[in-house]
Amino acid sequence: MENNEFGKGKKFSYDDSVAYAEKAVVSKHVLKKETGNISLMSFDKGEGLTEHTSPYDAVVQIVDGKADIIINGISNIIETGETIIMPANQPHALKAVG
Repeated sequence: MENNEFGKGKKFSYDDSVAYAEKAVVSKHVLKKETGNISLMSFDKGEGLTEHTSPYDAVVQIVDGKADIIINGISNIIETGETIIMPANQPHALKAVG
């Protein structure tokens, strides 16, 4: 990987591409573009992202574990294998709960 971005034309597995770190959030860019990014993130239980907005829709897919995704103040518990789209320009936050 160059510049913390995954190599193009090379296969990878999300499960093997980012490790958990105690009391931390670990992030790697799958793709980073002016029009938006695709990032792979791991969260230790209890860690998360504070409420913010984005000019783009954001897709969260849970590869392992469980997260509370809060969109416009509404809690959504998302588990391994599930996906949710956080709409652009709406406040959202994430907390790893399992």
